[in-house]
Amino acid sequence: MNKTFIHERENWTDFRWDTEKLQEVLGQVNREAGYLAGRLSDVGFDTLLNTATVTLANDIVSSSAIEGVVLDTDEVRSSVARKLGIEINDEKSSTHYIDGIVEMMLDATANYSSPLTHERLFSWHGALFPTGRSGITEIHVGAYRTDSMQVISGMFGRERVHYRAPEPQRVEAEMENFINWFNKCQPSYIKSAIAHLWFVSIHPFDDGNGRIARAISDMVLAQTENNGRRFYSLSTEINKEKKDYYNVLERTQQGDGDITEWLLWYLKCVTNAVKASYTMLSGVLRKSIFWHTHSQIALSERQKTAINSWLDGYSAKLTVKNYAKLCKISPDTAMRDIQDLQEKGILKAGQGRVRDASYSLIYKQDNNDYGVLSLKENGEEMYIVAALKDGRTIQERVSDIDILRVKQEEITLNDLADKYFSFMKL
Repeated sequence: MNKTFIHERENWTDFRWDTEKLQEVLGQVNREAGYLAGRLSDVGFDTLLNTATVTLANDIVSSSAIEGVVLDTDEVRSSVARKLGIEINDEKSSTHYIDGIVEMMLDATANYSSPLTHERLFSWHGALFPTGRSGITEIHVGAYRTDSMQVISGMFGRERVHYRAPEPQRVEAEMENFINWFNKCQPSYIKSAIAHLWFVSIHPFDDGNGRIARAISDMVLAQTENNGRRFYSLSTEINKEKKDYYNVLERTQQGDGDITEWLLWYLKCVTNAVKASYTMLSGVLRKSIFWHTHSQIALSERQKTAINSWLDGYSAKLTVKNYAKLCKISPDTAMRDIQDLQEKGILKAGQGRVRDASYSLIYKQDNNDYGVLSLKENGEEMYIVAALKDGRTIQERVSDIDILRVKQEEITLNDLADKYFSFMKL
């Protein structure tokens, strides 16, 4: 049975959708984006840059991971930091390949107001494939494809065609139409979703179409929010839902031009990406508060590196054993390091024997009255909630390791509050 693909229909880019069905999720996107913007408005410039660095690095790594390309996160983060002119701990040298991908994403987001052109897209493609090859296969780089393109799965003789792109002789005209629309259409979250679908449906390059489509999506998001710095990662969220991503794309590309399902899925993905950014932003702010509090204390490079690992979310309890394992030192040396950090007011011990005790970082020296504290479950996530005496309620998502420590009575809810609310103005 022959399948009909979306581009084979007359006037195929006259997309249709049910506006009424989108109202609720569009409202949610706007509310969450507004809430994030409000939180960012109270953040210092240096912290904003650090947050943007982490976000962009995660976005680049995740976008490549969707296509099965594994990048070194530390390399990417170091490259982004250098391009943005900021210093980071444990900077790592990056390859020309990594630098090229970072430059592509920075061009898409930081230069969001510049028109999209064929030449700009060719330069992005060249950054993804600097050797002229995808794996061991030679491809056309910095030019549109000249061969037919199909997305296929399954064994030889039993292949399943998920999508067949327009024939190569159509590509240049299709891209001209796309670019004209892109540069004239007003930015919006809907435009970001349509641009993504439209570009991957043309599939103009031999390889790299998904990554460039997501760069285009981020470019429209930057236009929509009038901000070239990204503080949430759509690609990270898509990577979490990769199977659904491909399934809804396939159904839409085999549909009749009604793209309501795709728009709903995409907008929910943006909403979830913004929500996920709260946790990352809070982590960056806590880290900033921590080092501000202890800025006058002399520490060894090993101690700084270890502490930064836990500040960055190292998923193990801070114990002598785990400290020794992380730093590749003996337990006795780790014990001396930890005792020194305790004496300097940077760590405090929880319950347990000396060797088995877990430790907590001290983020601020002052004691706050958090009012009534409680834990609240929301889906698969757990939040600490404080009902403050002035009537406000604040909450923050709690990591799995900290939930475990509470359950094992190693720390109290007040200890959690000292950590998760440390950067808030109470």
